[in-house]
Amino acid sequence: MKIFVIAPFVFILVSTTDKCKNKNESSYKGKLEVKGMCMNYTIKLLEGNIDNSKIVAEWKDEVTGKTHNNVFALGSVCNFPPTINEGDEFYFTIDTTYVSNCAVCLAYYPKPAKSLAIKVVNK
Repeated sequence: MKIFVIAPFVFILVSTTDKCKNKNESSYKGKLEVKGMCMNYTIKLLEGNIDNSKIVAEWKDEVTGKTHNNVFALGSVCNFPPTINEGDEFYFTIDTTYVSNCAVCLAYYPKPAKSLAIKVVNK
């Protein structure tokens, strides 16, 4: 009988904790600027404030000659959705727990010197 009385309270506590945790995660809006071969992707920050030391203020793609502002290289290549194409905008969070556990080819395509592991989220 005690289990049936306590169980609803535990469920409410766990549900509330998850919602609070998600609200504290900062989300950002980005755009896939360059979809280079072998997951050498460049992402532009469109909305949100990321520490300037973690992104590149101005970067020139040596293949196209085009200059991009407020960009970073994709650091989380294993979980980036393949359905996002160059020019697509999306929302993301910074993924501090990312672990690379997939095989990626090593062909070179230029990308910014700074990278971030991110997780694409629904807004």
